[in-house]
Amino acid sequence: MWLADNWKDYEVIDCSRGEKLERWGNYILIRPDPQVIWDTPKDMNKWRIKNGHYHRSKKGGGEWDFFNLPEQWQIHYKDLTFNLKPFSFKHTGLFPEQAANWDWFSEKIKMAGRPVKVLNLFAYTGGATLAAAAAGASVTHVDASRGMVGWAKENAVSSGLSDKPIRWLVDDCVKFVEREIRRGNHYDAIIMDPPSYGRGPKGEIWKIEDAIHPLIKQCARILSDNPLFFLINSYTTGLAPSVLAYMLGTELRRYNGHMDAQEIGLPVTHSGLILPCGASGRWEAFSAK
Repeated sequence: MWLADNWKDYEVIDCSRGEKLERWGNYILIRPDPQVIWDTPKDMNKWRIKNGHYHRSKKGGGEWDFFNLPEQWQIHYKDLTFNLKPFSFKHTGLFPEQAANWDWFSEKIKMAGRPVKVLNLFAYTGGATLAAAAAGASVTHVDASRGMVGWAKENAVSSGLSDKPIRWLVDDCVKFVEREIRRGNHYDAIIMDPPSYGRGPKGEIWKIEDAIHPLIKQCARILSDNPLFFLINSYTTGLAPSVLAYMLGTELRRYNGHMDAQEIGLPVTHSGLILPCGASGRWEAFSAK
């Protein structure tokens, strides 16, 4: 398992009975997590202190209870700064477990010894975009939500990266890749973090089980002749790490590289357990020259 264990501003304090107790900077949140099906004893002295608690409804969705939580605040990861705010369906605007991947590909970019063009699809609030740009890459950031792209731009400003070569695009990721094929554009690295289900800006339906392999196949056509890496993330329980590995390996076998896939996770301070947070598939070139 690949661990995001270099955080200072974020911590999973404990998790039990379908919930996780987290520290986001100076604030404590309790949020549901479907992976937490175990029932370990809760230290109520810790669980009682909270600034926000998301309660899932049996009818679907849920709602927040807030206790002295600001509308927006910031946390830092190394030199990156993220603006957080709780919004519908329990999210805060950041997936901390992805720091394990940020560290991995940042090192690849820094060691490449050449300009690196990165395409970040389903780019959300820009965690991977900022990490890649800070490492020295030029990045094309694509997401179907105008609000998320705006949020990512705010994160870039807060991180001191507003002058970096980042192209911000509100677009359907599949249609964007199809156009890039027609235009003959190529990228040295591709990152994608597709949702299980979603809609494009014009109502285009995305279902990961049906759409992910065709998209990987299309993305392979816009890789440069000397690609550096390809990263795909999945939070869909039906897609095991080996499935991600097989899809990438099948489409990238003409390149000289190595394929690996693992679960990603976060350490839990109180119990010493590891909280699983989905899976990642990584392809990397044997040589960064």
